[in-house]
Amino acid sequence: MTLTDGDVLRTESLAKRFGPVVALRDVTIHLRRGEVLGLIGDNGAGKSTLIKTLTGFLQPDSGAIFIDGEEVKLRSVAHARQLGIETVYQDLALIDELPVYLNMNLNKEHVRRPLPFLDKKRMRAEARAKLDDMGVRIPSVETEAAYLSGGQRQAIAIARAVYSDAKILLLDEPLAAMGAKESRIILDLMNELKKRADLSMVMIAHNFAQIIDVCDRVNLLQHGRITYDKSVAESSARDLTDLISAEYRLRGNATDQIGE
Repeated sequence: MTLTDGDVLRTESLAKRFGPVVALRDVTIHLRRGEVLGLIGDNGAGKSTLIKTLTGFLQPDSGAIFIDGEEVKLRSVAHARQLGIETVYQDLALIDELPVYLNMNLNKEHVRRPLPFLDKKRMRAEARAKLDDMGVRIPSVETEAAYLSGGQRQAIAIARAVYSDAKILLLDEPLAAMGAKESRIILDLMNELKKRADLSMVMIAHNFAQIIDVCDRVNLLQHGRITYDKSVAESSARDLTDLISAEYRLRGNATDQIGE
């Protein structure tokens, strides 16, 4: 397979094993520039392993990863970040005791010279400007993260990743355990981010209606392989539900046969 000019990310035949367990068998995906790709699949399908491979946390046993048409060997998470790949996980990696503006600048704080003092005024102003630019509404950048709602916390984590020069944003269950109101905050934020031609996203989610709402295309990962790749215009939440239900039925039949 050859890369198209519009692909910012592509994998070809990625495989990953953990001893006797095969997590990824032959995964080929592609992400177009400015696109939001929804990644769905049952628990244990290999979604988290794929994300960790794309972030450099895991190295594949075989296969290839291409960024902007060039094959890369992701040596570490830091290396992936240098190439513009940022990830937001369910646990968010926010520090509850720190205010929003310090969480936004975590590990990249502005320091006044020659004395090594934190330039808090500059960080507060930049954090406020970035959040306003993305339409993220919070009481104050002085608010400690512990006092934010789940949707606000997730929005802060996404904003921090976007403003770390990300060109590929991987979102691992960004809407998990959220109510409708908080989920709407993140879905609205992602729809706003879709206007940025220089940012592409992959979102893992279990709620198929949310996938249809915010994504451009959807991939289904089953048994370590991509078995479905269509635009959301060609899909529906019912279609995706039927695909997963069919897998459950197959599993049930296999269990019945083993029992016999």
